[in-house]
Amino acid sequence: MQDIFNEDVGKGTPLVLVHGFLGSSEMWRPQIKFFKDSFRVIAPAIPGFGKSNTIDSCDSIECMAKAILNLLEKKEIKNFNLLGHSMGGMIVQEMTKLAGNKILKLICYGTGPRGNIPGRFETIDQSREKLKTNGLEVTANRIAKTWFVDEERAKYFYLCNQAGKQASMEATDNGLIAMKNWDGVENLKNIKNETLIVWGDQDKAYNFDQIETLSSNIPNSNLKIINGCSHNVHLEKPDEFNIIVEEFLKRN
Repeated sequence: MQDIFNEDVGKGTPLVLVHGFLGSSEMWRPQIKFFKDSFRVIAPAIPGFGKSNTIDSCDSIECMAKAILNLLEKKEIKNFNLLGHSMGGMIVQEMTKLAGNKILKLICYGTGPRGNIPGRFETIDQSREKLKTNGLEVTANRIAKTWFVDEERAKYFYLCNQAGKQASMEATDNGLIAMKNWDGVENLKNIKNETLIVWGDQDKAYNFDQIETLSSNIPNSNLKIINGCSHNVHLEKPDEFNIIVEEFLKRN
């Protein structure tokens, strides 16, 4: 597999940021700026997305997880903190199966353990059908609006809109297939890492049942709910999000 694009800035204990469906490393801009003074921040672009859009995409969550682990192995990083958002949250759950002993602390944010995402604003199959009918640009814009309470009026909506347009059609469809075919419920009890779960109370992609399943089944977990946010808390209330994550990572 080709090397995926990644930003790698700062010094200290590595903090790996894994973006979600139709995302990119650029969507972590406020987090990279905040955390680079305390951590070595590594923000990869999943194969087929963002600046990895020329790389063959993955049609399974396991493939995406292995792409990130391969990147970290090449960087000779032995241990790291790990944060995954949305589909990226599925990826980091999969990474705990493959390399849980390397993960210092885990953050599952705006995500769930069921890839078919019950209660999502539309089914995975509907998203696939609309992608074929309407094309990538319309689909990326439409889905990104659901990630913010203020939709396209949100300050950082442009980052998500740009990221979506960067993805390849193949990667977008494969991402939907990967999510639909993945289920991580059985693995939750095996996650031994100290885990923070973060969720916006108006999230239209992952309802509270998904979050409750994570919280009640991951043994050493703590749940933080951010009020007045949809799916992209890290871009809707970045200061509050960053402080919550920083306190979790720095707590002994």
